[in-house]
Amino acid sequence: MPCPCPSPSFTAALIGKLTRLRPTLAIVLGSGFQQAISTLRIEKEIPYAKLPGFPPSGVPGHAGRLVLGRFGVTPVLILCGRAHYYEGHAMAEVTFAMRVLAALGIQDVLLTNAAGGIHPRFRPGDFMCLTDHINLMGTNPLRGPVAPGRERFVDMTRVYDERLTGLLQRSARATGARMHSGVYLAVSGPSYETPAEIQAFALWGADAVGMSTVPEAMVARQCKMHVAGLSCITNLAAGRGNALLSHADVLATGDRVKIAAALVVETFVGLYAERH
Repeated sequence: MPCPCPSPSFTAALIGKLTRLRPTLAIVLGSGFQQAISTLRIEKEIPYAKLPGFPPSGVPGHAGRLVLGRFGVTPVLILCGRAHYYEGHAMAEVTFAMRVLAALGIQDVLLTNAAGGIHPRFRPGDFMCLTDHINLMGTNPLRGPVAPGRERFVDMTRVYDERLTGLLQRSARATGARMHSGVYLAVSGPSYETPAEIQAFALWGADAVGMSTVPEAMVARQCKMHVAGLSCITNLAAGRGNALLSHADVLATGDRVKIAAALVVETFVGLYAERH
């Protein structure tokens, strides 16, 4: 599917004209994390529909707007929601925002998501910081023409930055959140996985499964940004419990732990500010 995306630099220049803030940190808020902007001092809010190249986010729990503001004195750019591959968007559209962030001068990005727990220790409402990932989406976001100044063959040995991951772990300890570390496996969706697939994923070393984040992380690394990943374990993966899976349950768990998720993110930003 061809992508009608404009130049990321064009969209970045448009954003730059609307605000004087020049943050180095960006955060993508997935399902369960929207409450994180509740204490943000907002200076500019832009719906995705007004940003050339940003596809609409049509999934409940994804607001679909770019917000610039400050946590305390720290400027932050926040993407409230994302577009997903399973919605029918081209992978270039799904990852377009990452290229815009790079053009804006963002150096570090925190990607958040809702995920199903595979590891037997995981419970709904827990969190997991990503140490690695498995791309099982059936495609690669770096496929196709290479953007000017970017590498085609991008090293993925250390996708998730140890320094940023350490800040997430410190944030969990400071707030009392139950945080694990593990491997996130991305599938294309939108159907949930079968119990047999989850058994296979566990054998491959996956600790949680979801339908996002990995394409963004790969493009962010191509753009030389440092990446951290944070999952809210909103449900047990298929076959790990007795319940059938539904997006309503995912949203319900996200709503139950939204205050804890917001505290982890806000504390992460505070610790990040101490290092800059």
